[in-house]
Amino acid sequence: MITPEGYLTFGRFLLTIGPSAMVLLMLIQGIKDHRPDIVDAGNRVFSTPITSLRDRYDFIIIGGGSAGCTLAARLSEVPHWNILLLEAGGDEPLLADIPMLYPVLQRSPWDWKYWAEHSPRYCLAMVNQQCYWPRAKVLGGCSSINAMMFIRGNRRDYDHWAELGNVGWNYDNILHYFRKLEDMRVPGFENDPYHGHGGPISVENYRSPSPLLDVFMETVKERNLLNPYQDFNGRSQTGFAIPHGSLRNGLRCSANKGYIRPVWRRPNLDIILNAYVEKIIIDPRINEARGVLFELLGVKHKAIASKEVILSAGAIASPQLLMVSGVGPKSQLNKFNIPVLKHLPGVGGNLQDHISTTGATYAIRNYETGQHLSYIVPEMMNVDSVDRFIHKEDSFFYAMPMSEVMGFWSSKYQDPKVDWPDVQFFLGSVSYGSDGGMIGRRGSAVTFSNFADTVEPVLYKDSFVITPLVMRPRSRGWIELDSDSVRVYPKIHANYYDDPLDMAIMVDALKFGHELTQSPSLRRVNATLNIYVWRNCPEVEYLSDAFWECLARYYSQTIYHPVGTCKMGPNTDRDAVVDPRLRVYGIKRLRVIDASIMPTITTGNTNIPTIMIAERGADMIKEDWLKSRSAY
Repeated sequence: MITPEGYLTFGRFLLTIGPSAMVLLMLIQGIKDHRPDIVDAGNRVFSTPITSLRDRYDFIIIGGGSAGCTLAARLSEVPHWNILLLEAGGDEPLLADIPMLYPVLQRSPWDWKYWAEHSPRYCLAMVNQQCYWPRAKVLGGCSSINAMMFIRGNRRDYDHWAELGNVGWNYDNILHYFRKLEDMRVPGFENDPYHGHGGPISVENYRSPSPLLDVFMETVKERNLLNPYQDFNGRSQTGFAIPHGSLRNGLRCSANKGYIRPVWRRPNLDIILNAYVEKIIIDPRINEARGVLFELLGVKHKAIASKEVILSAGAIASPQLLMVSGVGPKSQLNKFNIPVLKHLPGVGGNLQDHISTTGATYAIRNYETGQHLSYIVPEMMNVDSVDRFIHKEDSFFYAMPMSEVMGFWSSKYQDPKVDWPDVQFFLGSVSYGSDGGMIGRRGSAVTFSNFADTVEPVLYKDSFVITPLVMRPRSRGWIELDSDSVRVYPKIHANYYDDPLDMAIMVDALKFGHELTQSPSLRRVNATLNIYVWRNCPEVEYLSDAFWECLARYYSQTIYHPVGTCKMGPNTDRDAVVDPRLRVYGIKRLRVIDASIMPTITTGNTNIPTIMIAERGADMIKEDWLKSRSAY
């Protein structure tokens, strides 16, 4: 039931959406007419004609995401190898280049539009009390629709992988691949031993920050919380800093832009876009991968691999494809009469994600000048912003207000001395109320009734949000087949907060975030929590642990980091799906190389670790198949 406030909110929303849509149309036309660097007509990828499909390929890569693009570029460096890359989506849209507009790509044609299964423990403010899980359906994968945060993870994440029996995955061994993929362009890091130069993924600062960024930085200085190196990817991860982004000249630098566009015309690389892989062909007599079946424009095709099939479809689709192809838990396969070629109980299990809480919105007021400190999106969506973006390479469209300042912090459950924080913070200069529900509410799937009931007091008001993420959740979810066809989405059991310690960490983090607002810099702008979120649980004491837990259960949101569902591990681990060289146990000539192989989730955004995995996987493949050959 919509309250009177709800009708007011809805009216405001309608008055906003029309003008904003017109600005987006102007922006697109302006890009076509005046920004050849974004149009990039000479380098855009065209699909190989299906009539030119070769009789066989050395390697077939399933999925043109962050890992698949990396693999296609690196494997095609060997001139006598023929590579086929199959991607279910098309090339990136023009708007993908624009940092500010990344949420627009969620729930769009470039998104698979997954929903996690209902739970009474989380996402209670969302449609049908289900978490919405965006996953990219586009060349470049999630590097083409994400927020471009360039975070490697913590040294101890990878040392822990090695301790679990994954030989060679310790930090000192994989640092080379992080440097290899990177082109660090931020001033001051020219000679830093932790960073690389000249790699495919360029790294820059986000442009056009809001005035609130300076307030945030003053706040963390007042609390002595600064990262001493202003770098989460170097000597120490702990502390707060301005994050670096996967950016080139202020625009998105996706795996497609960095790896594929420079090489896609190589004569030994074929790329089929809009190709929907339906099954991995496995010879049941010898349990060996032979190729794939895929559909293109309603017609089914077969592609044969003479060396390997490489599965890089991500943490949801990779386990699903394994299972429909006969590799996985026999209980799931038997349910749909799928012949069990290899019983691997770990396929689809070990699902991990960084759960966040997005409801802690704080209203502010600039008493010094009266001007806004944060971004009010409808006010910024104007002709002047478009003109500055098109002609001056400046403006609000270059910004990343979701996390203008980032922090890694140790809760009371984590020893701060080991520099392995268990919480990540986003200090953002936008909130659910900043855009009237056009983007943020829609992307997170908050119901309109809840939005109207709780956000109306801060709608189009100067405000910010403090978003904590639990970095190393103890809870584990799983992917469950719902059909023997990949056309039917699997069931996603996120299983957030199954372990009560995860909620305890989140509550501690929310309380700490609130403490930050009591610091002098934020007190000067009268940072005040939007009390209307209390309406979700009016029976609890305001600002008590129960209040913060209520906030966490209502405004739960994925930060788009699902991993772990094809776990890497030694052969002594019954739940391992791939060995430390990423080969599927029990199936010859089949590897999984993407975020699904992570045994445990990394501390921070997962896109750059996924590219690192693909870089290392490509070298493993070269080592295995070029042993007896001279340098290529």
